[in-house]
Amino acid sequence: MFKIIQTNLVKEQLEVLKRNKGLEKRYKAVVKSIKLLARNPRHPGLHTHEYSSLQGPNGEKVFEVYAESLTSAAYRIFWYYGPERKQITIISIIPHP
Repeated sequence: MFKIIQTNLVKEQLEVLKRNKGLEKRYKAVVKSIKLLARNPRHPGLHTHEYSSLQGPNGEKVFEVYAESLTSAAYRIFWYYGPERKQITIISIIPHP
């Protein structure tokens, strides 16, 4: 099990999703994906893959997982391993363009 760390930006992004009744389904999908991420970052349903356009603050590899798929503007979660062992830091939760 990984400990999930959320940046301040992520906390704000989650709060926006939570408060917007029109995004309730998406908020639930994001929360479910974060729980899966904590259990197994390579869970097949997350479609985890490296996102080479970004790096963590110390040059860490950044990964992208799907909170939703086959949905217009489906949400994605960006994260990296660390800063310590068995930790994952989520850096952004955004809709896919």
